[in-house]
Amino acid sequence: MTRVKSFVLPTLALVILSTSFWYSSGWLQLCAGLALFLFGMQCLEEGLKELAGGRLEQLLERSTATPFKGLMFGVGGTMILQSTTLMSLLTIAFISTGLIHLAGGISILLGINLGTSGGIWLLAAAGQNFSLSPLALPLLVFGVLAGFSSPKGKAFGRIVLGIAFIFLGIDQIKNGFSEFGGAIDFAGSVDSSFLVQLSFVAIGLLLTAVLQSSHATLMLVLAALAGGQIELWQGIAIAIGGNIGSSVTTAIVGWLGGNRSGQRLALVHALFNILTGVVTFLLLSPLTWLSQMLMAVFGAGENTLLQLAMFQTLFNVIGVLLFWPWQKQLERGLRRVLPDKAEPAVLITDATTGPRNPVEQRELPESHARYLNEAALASVDTASRAVVQELQHLGRLSLEVICHALYQPVEQLISREVDEARLDARPDESEGLDTEDLYRRHIKVVYSDLLGFMSRLDTTKEEEHQQFWMTCQMTALQLVDAVKDAKALQKNLGRYLRDERSLAHEHYMELRRHLLWVLRQVREVSRLEVPDEVWRNRLDWVDSEAAKFDAGFRHRIFTDVRKGQLNNLQASSLMHDLGYSVRITQSFRNVLQLGLADGNELLREVRRLGNDDDLPLIRM
Repeated sequence: MTRVKSFVLPTLALVILSTSFWYSSGWLQLCAGLALFLFGMQCLEEGLKELAGGRLEQLLERSTATPFKGLMFGVGGTMILQSTTLMSLLTIAFISTGLIHLAGGISILLGINLGTSGGIWLLAAAGQNFSLSPLALPLLVFGVLAGFSSPKGKAFGRIVLGIAFIFLGIDQIKNGFSEFGGAIDFAGSVDSSFLVQLSFVAIGLLLTAVLQSSHATLMLVLAALAGGQIELWQGIAIAIGGNIGSSVTTAIVGWLGGNRSGQRLALVHALFNILTGVVTFLLLSPLTWLSQMLMAVFGAGENTLLQLAMFQTLFNVIGVLLFWPWQKQLERGLRRVLPDKAEPAVLITDATTGPRNPVEQRELPESHARYLNEAALASVDTASRAVVQELQHLGRLSLEVICHALYQPVEQLISREVDEARLDARPDESEGLDTEDLYRRHIKVVYSDLLGFMSRLDTTKEEEHQQFWMTCQMTALQLVDAVKDAKALQKNLGRYLRDERSLAHEHYMELRRHLLWVLRQVREVSRLEVPDEVWRNRLDWVDSEAAKFDAGFRHRIFTDVRKGQLNNLQASSLMHDLGYSVRITQSFRNVLQLGLADGNELLREVRRLGNDDDLPLIRM
C-alpha cells in the first residue's frame, strides 16, 4: 500500500501540473522561471563548494577565535555561496564533528542570517525594467566550454552556468508574473488586519517549505511587487514567513543528521528566525514605514523592491541585536535543555561468566559507529574528522577485545600497575569472553559502518583526499587484522593456560605476559604529548624490546625441544602463536606511526587509542 501511494501521489501531482500548464502560459513561464532559478542556485552552490575544496572548511575552523570573527565569516560565506541552508548545514556539520565549538557556531550562525541580506539587495537592484537574459546567454557558452577542461575548470564552469540559469530564471519569473498577474492581485483588495497579515506570513512559510529556498520565495515576492500585484506590507509579511520557513527546514535536517552539538545549533537557528519573525511581525507597520523612510533618504522612496531589501536587512539586524548580548547564556541554556548524551560505561557489553545458550548470545547488544552521522557528510573535512574519531573508537575496541583474548580484565590494561596474581592465574573453563563473539558483535560491525560511510564519499577529485581515505582504510584493516590474530591465538592460549601439566604451559604464560605488556605500551604511547623525535624514540624502544622478546622466545623453544621438554607439536603451536603476537605488535605500531611521515595533523589523532580517564571500560 505504501509503495502504491508513493507512486500514485507524485504521478497525480505531475498530471495536475501538466494540465495547468496547458491552460495558462503565464503559469508555465512562472514555474519554468522558478525551476531555472533553483537549478542555478544548486549549480552555484556545488561549483563554489568544489572549487573551494577543503579551504572553506579550514577557514571556518580558524574563524571562530572571537565572536566577531565568527560573525564576519558567516556574513562573508553566505554572501559568496548565496545559500543560508548550505552554510547553516556546514556549520552544524562542523559542530557535530568537533571542529568548532558551540559558542563559535552561534556567532557564525548570526553572521549567516545577516549575510542573507546581500542576495536580496542584488535581486532587488536588477529591478523590473532591466533584462538579465542578454548577460545569461554568453555565460551559458563560457560555462559549457569551461566544463571540458580540468576538474577546477569544471567547477568554475558550474559556477558560471549557475549564474546564467539564475539570470534566466529571474527574467522568466518576471515575465510569468506580468502575464499571470491578472489572476492574483492583492494590491488594494484586502485590508491590513492582524489575521490578514498573519495569512501572508503563512503564505511565505508555505512557499519556502515547498521551494526549499528562501531566496526563491523572495524572488517571487520581488516579481509580484514589481508587477504591482501585492503591496509592500504584504511582501514584507511573506518575507517574514519565508525566513521562518527556511530556518525550520534547516533545523529539521540538522536535528536529524547531527549529534547533540549539531542539534543545539539547529535549535538556535530556528529560535533566531522564529523569535525575530515574531518581533518583526508585531512591528510590521512601523518597520514598513521605516523601510520606506530609509530608502527615501537614498532617493528610492518609490522603489518597493529596494524597500523590501531594506526590510530584510532590518529583520536580520534586529535578530543579531536580540541574540548577540546573550550568546554565553544561550550556550549554557542549550547545554541544560539538551545535555550531552551519556556514553555507555563500557565499550563492550558485559557477558555472564556462566554457559550461554545461542538465544542469549544473539540477544547481546552490538557496538555501532559513534561518530558517523549524516551531518558529517556535508563536506570533506567534516567527513574526515568523523572517520578519524571512529578509527579511535575502533582502536579502543580492538585493544579491549585483545585484552579479553588474553583472559585478562581491562583493569589490567588501564591500571597503573599490573595485578601479578591475576596475570599468573589459570583461567577457569567459564572465564572470559569468546573473542570470536566479540569480533562479530563489535569489531566487525563498526568496521562495516566505517566502510559503508566511506563508500558514500566522492574521493576521486583530489589526490590528497584519495591518499587520506586510502590511509584510513588501511588503518581500519590493521586494527581488524590485529583482532583476527588475537582471535586465532586464543584457542591454543586458553587450552595451554588451563593445562598446568603441559610442558607448554609456562611458555604460553610468558607469551600472555608479553602481549599484555605490548597492549599497555601501545595505550601509554598513544597518550603521550611529546615532540615527534621523542615519540619515535619511545616507539623504537618498544620495537626493540619486542624484538628481543621474540628472539629470546624462539631460542627458549628450540632449547626445550632439544632437551625433550617440548614435543614437536607443542613447539609448532608456540611458534605459530608467536607469529600472531608479532603481527599484533606490528599492526598497532603501524597505527601509532600515522602522521609522522607526511605531517598530517588529522591522521596523528588516530593514534590516540587510550582513554582520557583511568576508568575501566570493560568489566568481566
